[in-house]
Amino acid sequence: MTIHPIHTGLEGIKHDWGWFFGLGLALIFLGAMSMLVPEVTTAFAVLFYGWILVFGGFFEAFGALFSRHWNGFFLHLFFGILSVVIGGLIVFHPDLGALALTMLLAAFFLISGLFRIVAAVEIRLPGWGWSVVAGLLTAILGILIWAKWPITATWVIGMLIGIELFFRGWVWLMFSLGLRRFTKAVT
Repeated sequence: MTIHPIHTGLEGIKHDWGWFFGLGLALIFLGAMSMLVPEVTTAFAVLFYGWILVFGGFFEAFGALFSRHWNGFFLHLFFGILSVVIGGLIVFHPDLGALALTMLLAAFFLISGLFRIVAAVEIRLPGWGWSVVAGLLTAILGILIWAKWPITATWVIGMLIGIELFFRGWVWLMFSLGLRRFTKAVT
């Protein structure tokens, strides 16, 4: 049996399993809060993303001024201005932003779920079976949100973020407990 290279680092973190356990608990808590008030989470996520685009675009456009003599100046400036415009549209029309972001989130969940499944099966970290389950559930959620779009766009972003955080927290909890068992087996 060959050992995956990432397993070699487990020896160095085996005594830090408690930190991973705490991370798991924190993510589960955040996920539960997001699921309890999904409309608030959706609104916060959409507005936060819009403002990040606005400020990032301003910084990028301003940064372009320092590269006026570069051939990529106009492209640099264009993407800065585009970020400001798209971010502004999201901030001033969060309902439309939620519709667009809902579709992007569906694609993200589908792709990240499939990636998690493949990575878990390939790497086989402690508790890897839970990563497969979480990846499968995440991919299914991506498919479900795609199927119900645009009806549930006001709350589905917050709910799915909460579910993803909850399961990611669960995976970290299981990893920490597997790491703890690994520590006991080694000593």
